[in-house]
Amino acid sequence: WGQMSFWAATVITNLFSAIPLIGENITEWLWGGYSVGNPTLNRFYSLHYLFPFLIFGLVILHIWALHVPGNNNPVGIDVKKNNNETVSFHPFIVMKDLFALLVFLIIFFVFVFFAPNVLGHPDNYIVANPLVTPSHIVPEWYLLPFYAILRAIPSKLGGVIFMFASIFILMLLPWLDTSKVRSATFRPLYKKFFWILIVTVILLGYLGAKPPEGIYLILARIATIYYFVHFLIILPLLGRYEKTSPLPLSISDPVLNKPDIVDKFKKIAGEYEGENVDSFK
Repeated sequence: WGQMSFWAATVITNLFSAIPLIGENITEWLWGGYSVGNPTLNRFYSLHYLFPFLIFGLVILHIWALHVPGNNNPVGIDVKKNNNETVSFHPFIVMKDLFALLVFLIIFFVFVFFAPNVLGHPDNYIVANPLVTPSHIVPEWYLLPFYAILRAIPSKLGGVIFMFASIFILMLLPWLDTSKVRSATFRPLYKKFFWILIVTVILLGYLGAKPPEGIYLILARIATIYYFVHFLIILPLLGRYEKTSPLPLSISDPVLNKPDIVDKFKKIAGEYEGENVDSFK
């Protein structure tokens, strides 16, 4: 165990002790004893070993969803029947995903081979000591926004509830976003609130790495309030009252009706005598 990993595991697993009646039993079950130790480490290793198989199952479901119900599109418009506006899964979607995977692996390998310590914490190179608590315990960077929400709530049980609620609320997005227009391209007001949310999450991530005191604690509470207000109030109201831009008639309509593209087709068509130039629209 490293010092930071040991105490981070202690803090996170202790969150379950806030659950009334059964909290202590759940915590001891996670630990495999009465404190964090080797049984805890083995259980964490087993959990992370099983995660790839769970993710693989989700990938299979994702591919099934692409083949059966059909994939979505950037403009969020349903494909019309007998309309040749779709592309096949292979090679178009496959090559697109492979390109994204390649970009991810390049960035991943840069960190692995050239900067392995950038996202780590120096205290984790110290051997774990259960008698010495670090002055400031920080989880991994991808957990910092939720950690900031946890510490923004004065009550231990309340902090646990709000932290897990901030994660599970993302699963309710299909029901919270009541707008019939699925693409943000045609929702100008929604785009502004979306970027406010992005700034809020980045701010929470920054505050999660800071001590929960003074201005950091005040900003964390303000950001936490906006995080939940965005999903529970702003999204449903925007879907009902936002005035959206006109939707195109089809997926290809916003592309083919751009002035520069139409002019290009006209120029090509003008090279052929006797052709109806307007038909190229």
